[in-house]
Amino acid sequence: MKVAADLGYRPNLHARTLSTGRTRIIGVVLAHLDNLFYPRFLQLLTERLQAEGMQLLLFVADGRQGNLLEQLLQYRVDGIVLAATTLHSELAKACAQAGIPVVLFNRVADTQDSGFHSVQTNQAEGARQLTRFLLDNDHRRIAYLAGSQDASTNQAREQGCRQALAEGRRRLFAYGEGDYRADRAQGVVRGWYVGDDGARRPVSDCPDAIVVADDQMALAVMDTLRHELGLQVPEQVSVVGFDDVPQAAWAAYQLTTYTQPLPEMIESVLQLLTAQLKAQSADAKRKPRGKAVVLTGQLQIRQSARQRSTTRPRR
Repeated sequence: MKVAADLGYRPNLHARTLSTGRTRIIGVVLAHLDNLFYPRFLQLLTERLQAEGMQLLLFVADGRQGNLLEQLLQYRVDGIVLAATTLHSELAKACAQAGIPVVLFNRVADTQDSGFHSVQTNQAEGARQLTRFLLDNDHRRIAYLAGSQDASTNQAREQGCRQALAEGRRRLFAYGEGDYRADRAQGVVRGWYVGDDGARRPVSDCPDAIVVADDQMALAVMDTLRHELGLQVPEQVSVVGFDDVPQAAWAAYQLTTYTQPLPEMIESVLQLLTAQLKAQSADAKRKPRGKAVVLTGQLQIRQSARQRSTTRPRR
């Protein structure tokens, strides 16, 4: 080791790859980089992978699956963490044929993904608790602002919201789709509170609470309500989100939301990946059996949602 240090020798990782057949690179596939939930996810996952002697390689899915598939195979990644995007049958088949373990993060595996592991929070239960909290605090005109209709996360969260309303013998007052984009979410909310003539709608015709499918849209909604429409949050309109991104705790927002346990989720992702890699080394012909890990989050009550003790008379 001393001689190697004196000579400035550095191990060649590419040569090591040829001898071991492993690159120790984990590919992470994201659909959007502007979602506030994923920067911290990438940071924590990178730190854990590096602690285990592995590296993260980021791929952004732009809708052209053929290019993505070719890149994943060219880089010979040892495993794939698929986040916030859909694993289509072509990619699933290619990964299986190449023996690449896949863990789906923050999404539900469908029937085509049955051979892959998944890690997520109990999405439906989180949204049910948020909606139940609003009902328990005397909100009666509850709206749901959806993410993407085809996203499993949104489907589960919407299900939880509707379940809580049904349990409380209430109907959904208003519905809109924000597609997990701040600008679209703001447009939906404007339509709920402002008529075609540009005049504010009567209070009785507007939601008194909004369950938003994620924090990023919820923060944009709060800005629109306060700064464009002149409404008070939470005195006139309560807003709740989902994820508990760092910005949700900022003094300007104090967003009531549902915390996803990111450290525990990432630990589960790493355990599933390493277990599958070890299993492949022991028996390369063994067909993988998918395991679904569902973790429990926590309702995080802050100041964006009105509570009975803080309710003020309305004008």
